Amino acid sequence: MPFQAFRRFVQKLVHRRPPEKEIFEISFDRRLNVLDLVALGVGRTVGAGVYVLASEVVSNQAGPSTVICFLVAGLSSVLAGLCYAEISAQVPHSGSSYLYTYVIIGELWAFITGWNLILSFIADTVIYITTWVLTFDNLLGNQMSQSLHESISQHVPQVLADNLVYFSVALLLLLREIEYLNFYELFALSKVFTLVRILFLSFVIISGFIKGDLHNWKLTVEDYTMAGLNDTSSLGPLGSGGFVPFGFGGILRGAATCFYTFIGFSIIVTRVKEVRNPQRSIPLGIVISLFICFVVYFGVFSALTLMVPYYKLQPGSILSEAFLHIGWAPAYYVVGFGYFCSVCGIFVGFMTPVHWMTYMMAEDGLLFPVFSRIYTRIYPRFVATMVFTIIAAIMTFFFGVTDLVDLRSIGTLISYSLVAFCVLILRYQPERKNGGHEVEVQQQNRLAAERLTLQGLFFPGSSTPTVLSGQVVYVCSSLLALLLTFLCLVLAQRPALLSGDPVWISVTVLLLVLITGLTGVIWRQPQRPSPPHFKVPGLPLLPLLSIFMNVCLMMQMTAATWARFGVWMLIGFAIYFACGIQHNLVANPT
Repeated sequence: MPFQAFRRFVQKLVHRRPPEKEIFEISFDRRLNVLDLVALGVGRTVGAGVYVLASEVVSNQAGPSTVICFLVAGLSSVLAGLCYAEISAQVPHSGSSYLYTYVIIGELWAFITGWNLILSFIADTVIYITTWVLTFDNLLGNQMSQSLHESISQHVPQVLADNLVYFSVALLLLLREIEYLNFYELFALSKVFTLVRILFLSFVIISGFIKGDLHNWKLTVEDYTMAGLNDTSSLGPLGSGGFVPFGFGGILRGAATCFYTFIGFSIIVTRVKEVRNPQRSIPLGIVISLFICFVVYFGVFSALTLMVPYYKLQPGSILSEAFLHIGWAPAYYVVGFGYFCSVCGIFVGFMTPVHWMTYMMAEDGLLFPVFSRIYTRIYPRFVATMVFTIIAAIMTFFFGVTDLVDLRSIGTLISYSLVAFCVLILRYQPERKNGGHEVEVQQQNRLAAERLTLQGLFFPGSSTPTVLSGQVVYVCSSLLALLLTFLCLVLAQRPALLSGDPVWISVTVLLLVLITGLTGVIWRQPQRPSPPHFKVPGLPLLPLLSIFMNVCLMMQMTAATWARFGVWMLIGFAIYFACGIQHNLVANPT
């Protein structure tokens, strides 16, 4: 009995959602084309990050080489976007990484993905509201923050007096009321705001190249001394100068922070049911929107670092403050006001993604059942909104913008890695027909006759996927994900590797050999004979490269960020093992 209970428990953890199972979807006409999807992706991607991360990344992490950080972060996002595009062509629902993970690799990973998405959506809201209020305060000459600090800081703890938290929370509660408008009305408004944002950023790019000085990419210790900074004769708070003042480590850390600015393109795959030709339009929409975002980011940060020496940018400052350094005060107000107005469009309906994810997880039995009635009852919707508003308010009080950006990035990087893992698995699995039951019985009978041999790993006897070959790919992919994580941990010990330490070098070589061998095994396995409408090229290399880059970026996060993420995951696991898995074990005993 104990063994059977444990076996049943493990089976539940890897239980997969049938892809043909119906989910609640709002009915829309197929109106969206490629241009609409590009506008949607760019509107969600080009946002608060480009305004508030400028000072943090440039001054403390990468200097002028921030443009390389965007190249690394953009490449990671493109790889993830290609994986999203392939899966969206095969799973017949408007989806997200939660749905894809549940269908392909099982319930536990689906819960982790969905729980992280909830965190990401809430963090996004807090980031946008906080930066919106900070921008408004900057336009008023910081009068609000100074008055707030002087009037109440003597009576309450410091954390409650700083960062305009009261204004942020009040704005958060007010915006809760404007999420019930028609999607297409919101979308038309969003396209206008996106255009305004791109126009103002184009103004920044043009101004930067007009007023920029190429010498700011070649600063030396003498420049620091002339500026009155005499304590920078070696690597220190201001780095060593030049184009890469903080070294290769600074580029990696900056890329991890810059990754946040590319988050948002995945909203495109949530509109599958509204796209006229999803198999063609969704891949094009993802790739084109990411390319436009990279061009914008590359231009903006090139202009910024050409206009202002990186060490003059103070943490907490916003993009428009660069114009004060070059004596263009009117431009400071123009750019700040442009951002202030353009972000307004993002606030409308900001709770909708949180409600949708909560509903899907509750409908699948992974969260409290009350949330499965969000779209049919007023009380559950009100409870969900208030719960997540309280969580957002707590984040506003106690976390800085950079902390939230890193927290948001970790959750998204994990989701992107799981989607890449799903692509790696799905292409090598036998096709499911008639609900999957008939083919599963046939394949189970064939599996009984099949035997795994060393020769069979590299020279399979079948030209089409079988249960055995699918299981080989699943096991090898899981081992590869683990080995790639170990490799990233080893590569994080750069000083030891560069010094020629034989132990670390031997471990690195061993890991590379194992990774190469397992990749070869996967490459030799048969793929599905009927390819999807869009395929990730270079399988299995590109999904593995995506996982590797995502894990490398996660390794750059601080210990404090991982601690916050760990607390959030502990809360999630407590809910899942106390409620979610128990509910599903009763509802689905097999």
